Amino acid sequence: MDVVTPVLLGIVEGLTEFLPVSSTGHLILASALLGYDAETWAVFNVVIQLGAILAVVVLYWRTFWAVLSGLGRREAGAWRFTRNVALGFLPSALIGLAFHHQVEALLGRPDVVAVALIVGGAAILVIERLARRGDVAGVASIPLPTVFGIGLIQCLAMIPGVSRSGATILGALALGVERRTAAEFSFFLAIPTMLGATTLELVKNHEALTAAGGVGWGTIAIGFAVSFIVAIGVIRGFVAFVGRHGFAPFAWYRIVAGALALLWLAK
Repeated sequence: MDVVTPVLLGIVEGLTEFLPVSSTGHLILASALLGYDAETWAVFNVVIQLGAILAVVVLYWRTFWAVLSGLGRREAGAWRFTRNVALGFLPSALIGLAFHHQVEALLGRPDVVAVALIVGGAAILVIERLARRGDVAGVASIPLPTVFGIGLIQCLAMIPGVSRSGATILGALALGVERRTAAEFSFFLAIPTMLGATTLELVKNHEALTAAGGVGWGTIAIGFAVSFIVAIGVIRGFVAFVGRHGFAPFAWYRIVAGALALLWLAK
């Protein structure tokens, strides 16, 4: 079994899932750059995202436990937290199901990723400059119209290279949510979003995992474990980094990476 490939892709996934740089886009570019067959690794690239999502559950287990116990006690804050995560997930669930084939067709387009990286980087710089400092603090305190707006903005991430975390965090900032709450809501919203995407991918492509020449469960397990370990470190440092430096460093990284990718693809 090839071990190097799932380890490399697992590192890429863990590093980029929660940064506003697009994990899916980086996995597509990595596959193209290293000569991997994009179609063969498509299911792998989606499923290993659950490793990064598990990192959120582990790091925020106290929050989830408080919400679960609060639901049992019928606490208003716990119900608002759950309602907001569910409502934020709803637009991507509906649009993802409706346009699944169109989205899937884009997953083999590194040129789309490169352009989206550049455009997204420019958008981050604009939002950083124009967005006013938000005063909405706490996931349970986000108003319903704002939650739904963030959910709609998240759908932009169906275009590979846009970045799910970038869209939700910057969308939340533009809608008046303060930085830490915007980042944490993006983390929590990733759980149902990626669970739904992975389930859909497995249902539609389960035969590819057992077919001759397919990736296989053992390879997926390696990528899953690596992405989990790397994401633990990334999540711990991300909020602190953004608090000190903002999102501009990620924007410039996206622009440079996208430009280099376009130059490389043009060869």
